Amino acid sequence: MAQWRLPRPSLGARCLLPLSWLYGALSAARRAMYGARLLHSRPAPCPVVVVGNLVAGGAGKTPTVMALVQWLQRQGHKPGVISRGHARQGRGTALVVRNSAALDVGDEPLLIQLRTGVPVAVGRDRVAAAHLLCAHHPEIDVLVSDDGLQHLGLQRAIEVLLFDDRGAGNGLLLPAGPLRQPVPAGVAPNALVLYTAGRSTTPLPGYLGQRQLTGIVRLSDWWRDPLASPQALSLLAGRGVLAAAGLARPEAFFDMLEAAGLQIQRLPLPDHDALLSLPWAGQPGDVIVTEKDAVKLRPDREDCARVWVARLDFVPEPAFYTALLALLQRFAYPTRTTTASPS
Repeated sequence: MAQWRLPRPSLGARCLLPLSWLYGALSAARRAMYGARLLHSRPAPCPVVVVGNLVAGGAGKTPTVMALVQWLQRQGHKPGVISRGHARQGRGTALVVRNSAALDVGDEPLLIQLRTGVPVAVGRDRVAAAHLLCAHHPEIDVLVSDDGLQHLGLQRAIEVLLFDDRGAGNGLLLPAGPLRQPVPAGVAPNALVLYTAGRSTTPLPGYLGQRQLTGIVRLSDWWRDPLASPQALSLLAGRGVLAAAGLARPEAFFDMLEAAGLQIQRLPLPDHDALLSLPWAGQPGDVIVTEKDAVKLRPDREDCARVWVARLDFVPEPAFYTALLALLQRFAYPTRTTTASPS
């Protein structure tokens, strides 16, 4: 909501304060029950790194998870990913494989599996998803949770807190503001703060990262190999291109395409749009979509032959990986040493 982004609460936000106080009280009571062991966090079969955000809406969790998974692989680890699978229609826990339907497992978990190749499981119960995944893939030695910061039923070794350009917004809890929980006074010993917009947006000390447009690739080629070429962008230069994005905040995606020299017609879609019907059906010209949308578009589908997929990569600064390596050795693997470079 636009009023959440204001540095000071608007009149509308102040009217919602009683509901925010109630939300905060219930959230605090729930956390206190875990702290008093009236409710119990359950362990996963191996250490868990949770990637989450304090504000509602997308802050770059899935791109960060993919970057983190690929870094763990370079360190010699065997990572797996667990996720709720937001907006999925399937129930219970499920393994995600290449031919899974996005409607069944969720678009973001499917994208993670396609891009990284690591085992992925989805389910509202993250602990059950973790045990299912590790039972089928006993080689996994570290789990990355895509979201789940507020899922206190899952024990975690490390937390990565993400903030984008919104920071903490107006500083209020839902529904008067964007916060799912209050911003802490400091960073916990087992946590790292990562700013995904390339600049710090809260007083918390943290590390910087930046999303980059790596290039584009035809949809049919993307399904075979999700690599993209920056040179391919020149093929669409000077043409009128329709850019469609089913993201929580698609403006940044559109801005990157325009910064790359493309002339686009912006078509924002609802976040997690299932694309059961194509908004460009019957219209001429090329179409560019995000990878999150591409997982719902099979290349043999009608009106998809002219679809291009834009690949966006998230690149944290090297100091973030250095700090993460130290936390892994301290909290997750106190007796394990790695010899690979942290960057």
